[in-house]
Amino acid sequence: MKPAFLFFHLNLAYSSIAPGQRAEVIERCYWPLLALAREQGVKLGIELSGWTLERIDEIAPDWVTAFRQLLDQGRCELLGSGYVQMIGPLAPAGVNRWNQALGLACYEAILGHRPRLALVNEMAYAAGLVPIYRQAGYEGIIMDGDNVCLALGLDDSSQLPGRADGGEGRSLPVLWSDSILFQKVQRYCHGDIPLADYLHHFRQWAQRHHRPAPVYSNDAEVFDYRPGRFAEEAVIHPEGEWARLGRLLDTLVREAGVSWLLPSEALARQLVEEEGVGHTLSSIREPIPVKKQAKYNVGRWAVSGRDDLYLNTLCQRLFKAIEARGEAVDETARRQLLQLWASDLRTHIGSERWRAAQRQVEALADRLGVSTEWVSALAPLREEVDEGMLAAAGFRLRRDQDGIFLQVETDEIHLRLNLRRGLTTHRLAFADHKFEALVGTLPHGYFHSIELGADYYSNGVVVELIKAHRRLTDLERIIPRLFLEDGHLHIRVDIETPLGR
Repeated sequence: MKPAFLFFHLNLAYSSIAPGQRAEVIERCYWPLLALAREQGVKLGIELSGWTLERIDEIAPDWVTAFRQLLDQGRCELLGSGYVQMIGPLAPAGVNRWNQALGLACYEAILGHRPRLALVNEMAYAAGLVPIYRQAGYEGIIMDGDNVCLALGLDDSSQLPGRADGGEGRSLPVLWSDSILFQKVQRYCHGDIPLADYLHHFRQWAQRHHRPAPVYSNDAEVFDYRPGRFAEEAVIHPEGEWARLGRLLDTLVREAGVSWLLPSEALARQLVEEEGVGHTLSSIREPIPVKKQAKYNVGRWAVSGRDDLYLNTLCQRLFKAIEARGEAVDETARRQLLQLWASDLRTHIGSERWRAAQRQVEALADRLGVSTEWVSALAPLREEVDEGMLAAAGFRLRRDQDGIFLQVETDEIHLRLNLRRGLTTHRLAFADHKFEALVGTLPHGYFHSIELGADYYSNGVVVELIKAHRRLTDLERIIPRLFLEDGHLHIRVDIETPLGR
């Protein structure tokens, strides 16, 4: 028998699901999911955010009752997400802690169950998440293995470590999912590949790996439902995609000898080498591993979407305001901020939901007295100041002999800026890290391979105009302008390009 497990991600906050479609999603996707456990006896995990659970409870409380019964019977397992699905590495640690605490409170209040395992949201992993999950009480995490293999230079996912290192001796066991395996399931259910092709791939995977097989580890909303996001979306298979999935799972039992485990049971069965020793899961090549192919990298939630940079900036301002007020801020403000930090506001969001998010940002900012002015660093400043005035304000400035670098120092920070390359950050170091640089430039020749024979700057801008076959950068010789405002030093330069300032 080949032990295997599967779990489904439920997300009513999905960027392309309009609020009016949520009842349809529950009917077409979430009820058939429970039928796999109730009628076919398939053990499975269900992962959903606290926010999604609240919406389901409002729209279809009988679904919640049925799910709770399956949890009580041990036929399903609840997997943790947080109060919202959020890209953890892009948010402060404090926000991640709020997210887990409020999510767990929501699960217990509505379902009476506390998850043992947490799914890393969108499989966007950073080591700093490990102590946060541990503090929340999770016994393990679920992470996609394919991109961690790239990060660690492993030939095959059979070589993946058993535990994730969170620093300072803190680690958690990892249950590994597999992007190719779950995408093969989707392709069969959609009618894109025949059953024989799927079974061939599954058997090859099972021969290479001793651990339980992660048959499916992705969205529930891809079966028998299409959000209408793309014009080229495939039509729903006439046989019914949940029906095809059910037949596929039966076939795996009959012809591939699969026996179903709950995810926590699969983790207990997983062969773990060096038990208790954590391993790094990232590298320079893959600093934030995510799921699926390279186009799904963390940049899609940082600088894509309608205006991710605007939204992320305001979320950071709101977090600082809430943190500064401490206990004086009620839980509602934290919940609202978490909703604004949800990953699904940052991808293919529709106009209606984007406008609602903007209104929510402005309302919370008004309540907390936070400015929503965008790019406030470019607002008019007072007159320029000389270096003597800066010294009196606690800033020490000096230039090197060749006039290449501007060094700015305080008791807390050392910053070296490149005046030949548009104020890129050559070196940035903080007192609480003993002034060892955390950010900077990797110079030409740093890497031995000619493939990487270039300068790698921090805080530079490169704009590729693909159709015009042009590139604009800020990597120019500049003369900085210095301003003081409310005790802050502003170092500013305006760069003219053929397309504007």
